[in-house]
Amino acid sequence: MSAANAPASPPTRVAMVGNPNVGKTSLFNRLCGVRAKTANFAGSTVEARIGSCVADGAGSDSIIEFVDLPGVYAIDLELPESRLCRDCLAGRLAGCMPDAMLVVIDATNMSRGLKLFRSVASSGRPVAVALTMTDLARARGLSVDAQRLSVALGVPCVIANGREGTGIEPLIAAIHASREPSPQVVAASLAPEWIDQTATAIVGGPNTLGSDADRLTDRLDAAFTHPVLGGIVFVAAMALMFFTIFRLARVPMELIESASAWIGTTLAGALPAGALTSLLVDGIIGGVSGTVVFLPQICLLFFLLALLEDTGYLARAAFVMDRIMCRFGLPGQAFVPLLSSHACALPGIMSTRLIPDPKDRLTTILVAPFMSCSARVGVYVLLVSILFPHSGLLAGLAFAGCYALGAIAALLTALLFRRTILRGKSRPMVLELPPYRVPDLRSALLTTYDRAVVFLKNAGTVILAICVVMWWISAYPKAQTPAEAVRIEARATEAATAGKTDEASALRAEAANLEHRAQQEYSFAGRIGGAMQPVFAPLGLDDRLTVAVMTSFLAREVFRSTVTVLVASGDSDDDRKVADQLAQARRADGTLLFDAPTSAALLVFYVLAMQCLPTLAVTRRETGSWKWAALQFGWMSGVAYVLAWITHAAVIAAGAA
Repeated sequence: MSAANAPASPPTRVAMVGNPNVGKTSLFNRLCGVRAKTANFAGSTVEARIGSCVADGAGSDSIIEFVDLPGVYAIDLELPESRLCRDCLAGRLAGCMPDAMLVVIDATNMSRGLKLFRSVASSGRPVAVALTMTDLARARGLSVDAQRLSVALGVPCVIANGREGTGIEPLIAAIHASREPSPQVVAASLAPEWIDQTATAIVGGPNTLGSDADRLTDRLDAAFTHPVLGGIVFVAAMALMFFTIFRLARVPMELIESASAWIGTTLAGALPAGALTSLLVDGIIGGVSGTVVFLPQICLLFFLLALLEDTGYLARAAFVMDRIMCRFGLPGQAFVPLLSSHACALPGIMSTRLIPDPKDRLTTILVAPFMSCSARVGVYVLLVSILFPHSGLLAGLAFAGCYALGAIAALLTALLFRRTILRGKSRPMVLELPPYRVPDLRSALLTTYDRAVVFLKNAGTVILAICVVMWWISAYPKAQTPAEAVRIEARATEAATAGKTDEASALRAEAANLEHRAQQEYSFAGRIGGAMQPVFAPLGLDDRLTVAVMTSFLAREVFRSTVTVLVASGDSDDDRKVADQLAQARRADGTLLFDAPTSAALLVFYVLAMQCLPTLAVTRRETGSWKWAALQFGWMSGVAYVLAWITHAAVIAAGAA
């Protein structure tokens, strides 16, 4: 390949097709690198990747555009991925009319690859063949004759390795020389015994079923797919993965938060005070940074998942978890997305692309936000600390119970949806266990890059619009500065004049809190909260807590900062201090604001409610429709409200007893 300038002529488009786990995507990444993007073709729920490379071939430089179609065992199956391949071959996909087909065949499973080639050969398009996994074939004592295969198939055939980057130049040349198989070859391929005869003629070597490598694979599979030991290994692997995500993502997340704060402070200082500055600082920078801060977790998650999938272990893990998940109408592949959602629902929903069945995938997307994400932790800590200030054991049990409640709600909801709106026979999880391999670091990095770009480009645009709307309804109409805030500000000025800097800072903070509280109550958002207070009254919420709940629909973690301002307790990074201050806050009638029934109801509500607009945006993006995001929001909010009301009544009854 060359970095030479590309000609102005239209690129040659080559569709790559192959069985799952044949190294097709590694080859695609080697050919295209970062010049690739993920795409969903109109009318299809299955994604493909499109990339281009400037390649030397046939004596001249040219651009080749590659379409990496999903792996399929056969193109005539009634599956979304097979349907996408059929539509591509037939030229029915807008923007994907292939000039040639590249069939990727696993050298260790020639017969299966030849079955797919036979389907492609009858499409009437030029074809070239890439033979992969030849290193594994050699390790098993097999030899593969690419030249004889080329003669037998009637098309160019080369050996290529996307991991090592070998055979790329000959592959480009083969693509330039690709041709339609002769009618004689097509007719021969339709014969019943053609596949076995061809595979036998091309592949030679001893029978290696009893080799040391195969015996090691059998021993590993016996452990990794065991009902008990396999589950233990999986839990340990996932625990290690998420421990790594939380530990390694902490530093870049803090850097993003610090950078966002610095940018906001710099802009606020450089620009004149006014609506435009508030929009830039509070609306755009503050809102978008609240989503971008999760990018390190998303990147680490997809990077580690790509490594696990490349080793061959992820298929074994899905096989183990299928025994449990199928009882709730979910496939084994749903476990990783649900577990991923404990870090953040955004990457969890995005990782549902591993699930092949559309209904299984949609169900997983709808229930993933029930899993307690890291954004809820601050709310959990605050409310649990108020409920159990003197019992670490009860606080710990309540904290663990939050995670358990979310998981139970997700599984029961999945069971309900699969028997009602998403009714249908769940597709059995039939998969071939791929060979164990050393993961391809380059391919994992490119996959991570691709997912990060998709997240920022598609989710970010919707989130930006939401942030602007939320800023507007929170900032307008403008409230007058409370008289008490004016008096406190005057005292702050006197203290500063007298050299009492600390006292002046404390007074200014108090005045700012009063002004901010007045603005929140007077704004459209505050008025909505006030109007909604009767709805939340059965949960024990007054007007201030209702405003805090309503504003936290932008993001769950907003609840803590909002409620500390509304109660005028002052924000603090010390969870115990904030909890103590809020625990003493009073309502207008003198009763505790955070009494036990209200605190317990709020805790249950925040475990179950959909209060994350970025998640709704990603749900819309992944499902292609706002109706599923609306269903997700309505169902989760309804379940949260009902169970929170039951909790509030139960705690009152228990106290009365």
